[in-house]
Amino acid sequence: MVAAIARRLAGMLAVMFIVATMVFFLTRLAPGDPASLMLGDQATAADIAELRKTYGLDRPVAVQYVLWLKEIASGNLGQSIFLQRPVLQAIGERAEPTFFLALFSILIASLIGIPCGIASAVWRGRVADQTVSGSAMLAASIPSFWLGLLFIQFFAVRLGWFPVAGYGDPGADLAQRLRHLVLPAMVLGIVNSALITRFTRASMLDVLSEDFVRTARAKGLPESRIVLRHALGNALVPIITVVGLTAALLVGGAIVTETVFGLPGIGNLVVSAVLRRDYPVIQGALIVIAGIYVLINFTIDVIYTLVDPRVET
Repeated sequence: MVAAIARRLAGMLAVMFIVATMVFFLTRLAPGDPASLMLGDQATAADIAELRKTYGLDRPVAVQYVLWLKEIASGNLGQSIFLQRPVLQAIGERAEPTFFLALFSILIASLIGIPCGIASAVWRGRVADQTVSGSAMLAASIPSFWLGLLFIQFFAVRLGWFPVAGYGDPGADLAQRLRHLVLPAMVLGIVNSALITRFTRASMLDVLSEDFVRTARAKGLPESRIVLRHALGNALVPIITVVGLTAALLVGGAIVTETVFGLPGIGNLVVSAVLRRDYPVIQGALIVIAGIYVLINFTIDVIYTLVDPRVET
């Protein structure tokens, strides 16, 4: 077990190194100079050169890369050029709305997708199955920004049940801020429930055709017990996989939804940093998102062994 975990950790470090390398060089390929954007059109060449020297942008790219890797290894993601604060601090200030948005979204997606997938598999070929399958295809094809605008128009503007946008006043308590996340969480939950529904249905169909399920039915066990205890228990591994991957994607994939609803999350921070060519923020945010993604995958591997001891780590 220890050796398996060590192999996983080594793989995680290798993945993070590759991600860090790609992030660094891809940001340098983007057109535009952060020093020129920061100082504006009226800046002189001397002012731009001085600012580039201050942030080390005048050094060769290879030197910048090595120095940046050393900083990352020490836990320092650098200093934001525009925000004038450490990147970790800037990300930490934006982490709360993104974290709760991803958490609520995956809960909604799971509460929709898993029961619908089970029902679709149990009543395969019937009206319920066709309805669920059609709804899943529709949810997967709906753009999140369009669904978000519809929700804003109906639930926020017309009915007035929820705020239109934002994350509450600076002095608002947590309950008031979380109220702003209801609509965006519903949007992401509905859109991402389609994949969970389809994977749950496919996994349940595979298990329901197994011999032990037919044996359980021949013994006269209640159908609900067969489905929820025997079939679902053996179908959990692929379901956990798709739920975990969906959660990982939600952390870094909520940029459009955050923009539509005006949420000051990490996605909004990355968009602003890209427009400003704020290299340290772009690199730091992507490293953090990639680290969360890798950590979630590692957690899924550990959960496998708890759900099904036959799975080797």
